[in-house]
Amino acid sequence: MSADAEGRGERLLVLALVFVGVVVAAVGSLGAPLITSVAITFDVSLSSAQWTLTLALLTGAVTTPLLGRLGSGPHRRAAILGTLGVVSVGGVLTALPLSFAWLLLGRAAQGVGLALTSMLMGVARDHLSSSRSGSTIALLSVASTAGVGVGYPLAGFVTDHAGIRAAYGFGAALTVMALAVAWKVIPPSTQKRTTRMDVPGAVLLALVLSFVLILVSETALWARHAWTAGVLGAGALVAAAIWVRVELSSPAPLVDLRLLRQRAVVGANSAMFLGGIGMYLLLTIVTRFAQTPASAGYGFGLDVFAAGLVLVPFSVFGFLAGKLVPRALRRVGPGRALTVSALVVLVALALFALARTDIVELCAAMAILGFGVGSCSAALPAVVLPVVPASETSSAMSITQVVRSVGFAFGSAIGGLVLATGTSTGSTFPSEGAYTSAAWVGATVTAAAAIVTATVLRGRAVAGHPT
Repeated sequence: MSADAEGRGERLLVLALVFVGVVVAAVGSLGAPLITSVAITFDVSLSSAQWTLTLALLTGAVTTPLLGRLGSGPHRRAAILGTLGVVSVGGVLTALPLSFAWLLLGRAAQGVGLALTSMLMGVARDHLSSSRSGSTIALLSVASTAGVGVGYPLAGFVTDHAGIRAAYGFGAALTVMALAVAWKVIPPSTQKRTTRMDVPGAVLLALVLSFVLILVSETALWARHAWTAGVLGAGALVAAAIWVRVELSSPAPLVDLRLLRQRAVVGANSAMFLGGIGMYLLLTIVTRFAQTPASAGYGFGLDVFAAGLVLVPFSVFGFLAGKLVPRALRRVGPGRALTVSALVVLVALALFALARTDIVELCAAMAILGFGVGSCSAALPAVVLPVVPASETSSAMSITQVVRSVGFAFGSAIGGLVLATGTSTGSTFPSEGAYTSAAWVGATVTAAAAIVTATVLRGRAVAGHPT
């Protein structure tokens, strides 16, 4: 094959990988701008509607290590296509005129798509030249977070003009397009080693995450069913302890906890978990604030489409950071880049807490958040990948994706919890002070992420390029 043809083939593969990554990120997070519409359409509370987002993040977190393990073996292409098939079926369920329970089931299926990122990174590392694979992996990492705002305005436009079912149908159509692109472009894996699936590990991880998210999201448990809450908490601790033991003793663990012996892996994932809470907390509460009618004493009463436009700066500046940050890594090192990223997210949270009387201020907060999220996502692979073998790219990045998804799920749940606590009995909307409290909670957690990166990752640099 000539150099020109090879270059064209690589460019096509990069475009396909990024397109699939953006689609699954946008579809998986469709719950954020549609929460209010779901509550109205299905006559459920806002906290119940919040589960259309939290549940997708939960299934993404549980299935990511399973698919990451498949992505490290010879069945990666089949796993990618199969996952997109599951997400497509989930999209159909959300679009059909079925009950709220079926909507949740469809959203859970769509959340599986969030696990694709680690496999797409494995494709990039195996099939792209060294000069292109690093930037593509960074771009995929950015797309998996900054890409969540890409579909919001379109979904909002469809919702306002054709209803929420049509918006979910739009997501289903996008997924089918991604499936067709992947079928045409994604090459077979070069790895020949057959992978074993750790089913007990997956079941235990699902139990742990489910118990914890229920405890965080459902405040009524603590007030009305304290014993149930206590049992769930104890069950989460026991299941977590058993899961750690199973993973450490398994020859093919769902999550290779031995990688946590690497300081870079520990620091990066700790920062991703804490930072992910603050990132997603702000992302979800901003859309709710923007859609709150002025009759509540605050808010802008935006329709879903206009609220989605508020998130456009998030994606634009996220992708901008994804292009700029990799060039700066050689000078500052990915460890310092992660610290700066956390501080940028902290600024966005503080801005929302202090200034949100004008729609421009919301857009500014989203732009700052997007740049922080994009720079964090671009720097993260440069911290983790130099300390793991190329054959373990999908597995190693799946750990990061699990931690990120759990952090996002916690952020979504904690944001909903604080707003629910600030909602008076009989009132539809929380007090404005509840949004301030939620923002400062996110800022506190994000500050902890900055401290972790500044200490644990101090001196980390791109492999072969000392700080």
